[in-house]
Amino acid sequence: MANLKEIRNRIASVSSTMQITSAMKMVSAAKLKKAQDAITAMRPYADKLTELLQSLSASLDGDSGSKFSDNREVLKVLVVAITSNRGLAGAFNSNILKQCSVLIDETYAEKQVDFVAIGKKANDYLSKKSTVLANHSDIYEDLTFDKVAVIAEDLMEKFTSGEYDRIDIVYNKFKNAATQIVMTEQFLPIVPIEGAEGSSGDYIFEPSKVEIVEQLIPKSLKTQLYKGVRDSFASEHGARMTAMHKATDNATELRDQLKLTYNKARQAAITNEILEIVGGAEALNN
Repeated sequence: MANLKEIRNRIASVSSTMQITSAMKMVSAAKLKKAQDAITAMRPYADKLTELLQSLSASLDGDSGSKFSDNREVLKVLVVAITSNRGLAGAFNSNILKQCSVLIDETYAEKQVDFVAIGKKANDYLSKKSTVLANHSDIYEDLTFDKVAVIAEDLMEKFTSGEYDRIDIVYNKFKNAATQIVMTEQFLPIVPIEGAEGSSGDYIFEPSKVEIVEQLIPKSLKTQLYKGVRDSFASEHGARMTAMHKATDNATELRDQLKLTYNKARQAAITNEILEIVGGAEALNN
């Protein structure tokens, strides 16, 4: 059994760790509320805008179709991997990196797959496996639509110029603090809604449908990417809060076990001292 000093040192170490994880949990909980409100507020708008643009794109004839809907043979793929800059968030980052590995090794096994990293963890891992064209890890310092829009414009340029035939986004979709869903969404070309061809719903177009689509599609794509980053941002804080909550519980349990061990060892030491004193007294009496 470890001596009393070693056990006391372990108790102090575990207690210090518990204070850190508890503080990190509270910080993430505070940040989560703001991030959750932001993604919850924008998600209906982003989803409806995407649905509208997909429906309109599907109803256009081939000659007037958008350049963002150009389906060509997929030879070169660009994947936008969205992770965090820091760890201590459970499987939040590893799930995204595993999905990126699946895209490289299985989904696009015979294709050229390059990456754009949003988050330091994605850049550090993917730069060892593939080509990372850009790393936007600084975006989280001040997350705004305008900053994400610049990234989206660059992605659109790479697609329309023919540099890449398909662009995907991989990110964690926020469901609740304990659950994040790994999503792989096709960013470009735009995916028409099945059954929407020839039907544009109850809409009156002014100016023409083609002009509206050409103007709104870039905005829709920027919003789609921003929604993915916002989803990932909220998921990060939810995952970290959950991970730190579990870590605090585990540290508390370990500390209690160490205290019990310490008390048992201390009691045994006291008993041995009493026995030695009694034994010595008996020897003197005899």
